[in-house]
Amino acid sequence: MQTYLAFDFGEKRVGVATGNDFTKTAEALTTISYNNKDQLFEKIQAFIKEWQPKALVVGIPTHPDGNAHEMTAKAQRFANQLQGRFNLPVHRVDERYTSVSVENGDDALAAQLILEQYFSEQS
Repeated sequence: MQTYLAFDFGEKRVGVATGNDFTKTAEALTTISYNNKDQLFEKIQAFIKEWQPKALVVGIPTHPDGNAHEMTAKAQRFANQLQGRFNLPVHRVDERYTSVSVENGDDALAAQLILEQYFSEQS
């Protein structure tokens, strides 16, 4: 059984979820609020130390038609930074509908949906 951490990236908040590839289920953990990237990556490092994930999963937002927008490049950059800083595999998931499908913009729940989508794509 391998553990994964998933992230729903935003410019002020990042949703975090965990799950495993045995049950293929995910659980929302928290939403990280941050003022700068160093603060964000410090908090993520604590999650990585605690959960010891095999890999990380990042939701990549696009327009409904699949075309990129401003946040697409920012989420891609975040995924690249995760990989560079923590030397873990980073998987990207199309998350064009997850953030809008959760109630009250719950970023942790969006991260949970991103991870569940990743698991379903691996089946």
